[in-house]
Amino acid sequence: MIEVRELHKHFGGFHAVDGASLRIETGSITGLIGPNGAGKTTLFNVIAGVLPATGGTVIMDGEDITGLPPHVLFSKGLLRTFQIAHEFHSMTCRENLMMVPAGQSGETLWNTWFGRRRIADEERALRAKADEVLDFLTISHLADHPAGKISGGQKKLLELGRTMMVDAKIVFLDEVGAGVNRTLLNTIGDAIIRLNKERGYTFCVIEHDMDFIGRLCDPVIVMAEGRVLAQGTIDQIKSNEQVIEAYLGTGLKNKDKLEAGASA
Repeated sequence: MIEVRELHKHFGGFHAVDGASLRIETGSITGLIGPNGAGKTTLFNVIAGVLPATGGTVIMDGEDITGLPPHVLFSKGLLRTFQIAHEFHSMTCRENLMMVPAGQSGETLWNTWFGRRRIADEERALRAKADEVLDFLTISHLADHPAGKISGGQKKLLELGRTMMVDAKIVFLDEVGAGVNRTLLNTIGDAIIRLNKERGYTFCVIEHDMDFIGRLCDPVIVMAEGRVLAQGTIDQIKSNEQVIEAYLGTGLKNKDKLEAGASA
């Protein structure tokens, strides 16, 4: 679904992404790991149109999407979440979800005067869809809670729910487990697996928790110093000498530290 060819992103003399090339296959849950500063989030930002590329190409379903703005990529089914959730604090969880679909009739002044029935019909459908999403994510009890007052893990679930309000093809999840307790992280993992298997979502996941990556992701791609260092199954990655050195600066004697969840 996504092919990245020799992608570069420079900030002055600093090469955050330095010729990275990778593929994300349709229907996969692909993990993206690497030491802090490896360029993972910058790569996401360039693919998702948040940052312009310095060089290289991003292809989606055979189409060159390099440099397209986020709202255009959104309409093509490419969505991303962020390390820190971006909710509308004072709105309820249900209302946060209902805000997502673009082109709603109530967004135009004309329809607020002369299309009230159409707006009401759309809102009923959106409310039903939002309630279905909340139930799928097992947070229906939070439907009427202000989104700014729920826990960090619940906000991550709500972010995932936003991707379900539209016809997402591929979702880039940036540190979905950051600040999330183990129980909620398992819930998030279950939801990702179900979306992948039952609804055909393709995912690419940046995450620090190696157990989480191992449970969900195949393949796993490793970045270091802005480049792709290795790719394979989680067991292959944990046994790769180059990967271990990139994380720890030492050899296989510290393999256990990587397996225990050294910073990804």
